[in-house]
Amino acid sequence: MIRFLQKESRFTKAIFWVIILGTCAMMVIFLVPGLYNGQFAANSTTYASIRRGGIFGRFLPAQNQIPVADVQEVAKRIARGQQIPPAFMPMVMQEAGQTVIQQEILQNEAERLGVTASNSDVRKFLHSGEWGQLLFPDGRFVGEAQYAQFIAQNFDITPERFETEVRQEIAQNRLRDLITAGVTVSPKEVRDSYRTQATKIKFQYAVLSADTLRKTINPTDTELEAFFKQNAARYQDADLETRTLQYVAVTDNNLPGGKPQVTQAEIQQYYNQNIEQYKVDAEVKVRHILISVDPNAGAAADAAAKAKAQNILDQIRKDDGKNFAEMAKKYSDDPGSKDQGGELGWIKHGATVPQFDAVAFAQKAGQISGLVRTQFGYHIIQTEAVQPAHTKPLDEVKSSIADALTKQKEGQAVRNFAQQLATEAQKSGLAQAAAAHHLQVVTAGPVPRNANLPAMTDSSQLLTAAFGSSPGGAPQAAATGDGDYAVFQVTAVVPAHTPTFAEYKSHVLEDFRDQQVVSLLAQKTSELADRAHAENDLAKAAKEVGATMETSNLVGRDEQVPDIGALSQVAPSLFDLSVGQISSAIKTQTDGVVAKIIDKQEPSAQDIASHFDATREQLLSQRRDQYFAVFASDLTGRYMKSGRILINRKMQQQMPLNGT
Repeated sequence: MIRFLQKESRFTKAIFWVIILGTCAMMVIFLVPGLYNGQFAANSTTYASIRRGGIFGRFLPAQNQIPVADVQEVAKRIARGQQIPPAFMPMVMQEAGQTVIQQEILQNEAERLGVTASNSDVRKFLHSGEWGQLLFPDGRFVGEAQYAQFIAQNFDITPERFETEVRQEIAQNRLRDLITAGVTVSPKEVRDSYRTQATKIKFQYAVLSADTLRKTINPTDTELEAFFKQNAARYQDADLETRTLQYVAVTDNNLPGGKPQVTQAEIQQYYNQNIEQYKVDAEVKVRHILISVDPNAGAAADAAAKAKAQNILDQIRKDDGKNFAEMAKKYSDDPGSKDQGGELGWIKHGATVPQFDAVAFAQKAGQISGLVRTQFGYHIIQTEAVQPAHTKPLDEVKSSIADALTKQKEGQAVRNFAQQLATEAQKSGLAQAAAAHHLQVVTAGPVPRNANLPAMTDSSQLLTAAFGSSPGGAPQAAATGDGDYAVFQVTAVVPAHTPTFAEYKSHVLEDFRDQQVVSLLAQKTSELADRAHAENDLAKAAKEVGATMETSNLVGRDEQVPDIGALSQVAPSLFDLSVGQISSAIKTQTDGVVAKIIDKQEPSAQDIASHFDATREQLLSQRRDQYFAVFASDLTGRYMKSGRILINRKMQQQMPLNGT
């Protein structure tokens, strides 16, 4: 070996240096701590990266880069419509990040197994899936503009991003079907499941009301004062800040000189300046007959559909279109218009697919088209009426313009007068300024910040301004709802403070009762259950403890019962009891309950058999969902264990919800 290396050969030396340099590189990669142990070196726009698999995966570019923006978008969807405190937003971000990462992993697995979705699959889903009726009402596309608006309003993303997500969802659903293909349920499981779902019970039940028990809790003053001291932090500044203010209401009914009037010239000017909003697009009223063609069908199926449509068209033309509605009811494949004789009503440009749109608007009233081929099949179109584009005349819209201008002028006049009154009050005082205009000064208070002042639609802006003003400060104007205003001045302030026990005694009593009633209700309900079991008589035990007896209807597991609520959530154990058995104590949101089963009806063998297929599909779907959830979790775990997921921890901690 030494002699081999000592030979004067450039080729030999090259091989030698390749081996040496390769060995050094491998030592650096595998032996230098922290170089490839999951540390992240991405920029601030990347939330995480998913590396490729295999021994060389760590040396190759990441298979997927997950942008911060994608995680923020999912977080927004999770938080939408919920009042989430800022302190909990990091948890929402973490949940969103886990969701996006798992989706990417599932997408990788789908691609690895050759499971994909095409643009055609997306189009088919949008037409017939859960949003089909919104995007294709009566089989007609709503148009690109309305489609984009629907996506923006419901998902706050672009149509392109939406379609990408739909494509991924279709692929992942197919992956789910592939992975769970072997999942089964036995006939016994199906029968048992339906028996559980369909079993109904009727029961007597004794109710102990928490509200009734609260009234029996009457502590002494000594006990209450001790409770007050023990909860001192709770009552610190319990008496909120209050303010006393004086104000003068300003409405369109007390404007100097009365309500403003709108002139004909102003109406004409408004009409001229806003002429665009009175333009009416061209519309046509149409009927149609559709002979559908599957987009994946071959030439033979297309030819058969075309021949059928041509035969129908020939029959319609023989009768000059008088039988169009009858033929539509008989032959059309459009479920949205078939029963109405093919009637689509008035449509505007862009409401239907381009081929249909062009023909419908090119025809004259009463004209019937030839065969029109679209992505849905062959159409026969009857244009019933035509309304050309036009501008509504002034006389037609004069009344609505006058109303809008009157409201606008009244609002401006009220604002101006309120500001004028505030200026006068700053000079001469609120009382003198009000008297000069024959207005009344109202005194309110002391009131808290969240008070509702009488005779005002909305006093929130007035009180917000009042609580931001100093006592004796200059009079100000504030809106009070429905275009009204008030000119006010703060006269006194009582800061938030801790009340004395004597001042707050009634509140302390309610707090004491709220705390004690929980344990008292549990104690009394347990006592009721024990007595009922010992005496085998629920009605007698209920009378002894002062409970009220009620009787339910024959109810199923998913139904609600007064004083109890949803049985599946509050008292599912009732369905495990036999007729005559008495339950243990049941705690509802507000009451305590003990029940006795008086009737129990299970489904018959015939009933189970008639619902067998539907129950089997339901149970199978649930089991597949569970199986796939385990699969997805295990797959994510394998990615994590093999170091294929690199998370930008610093970015994860700092990432804001809105991306700012």
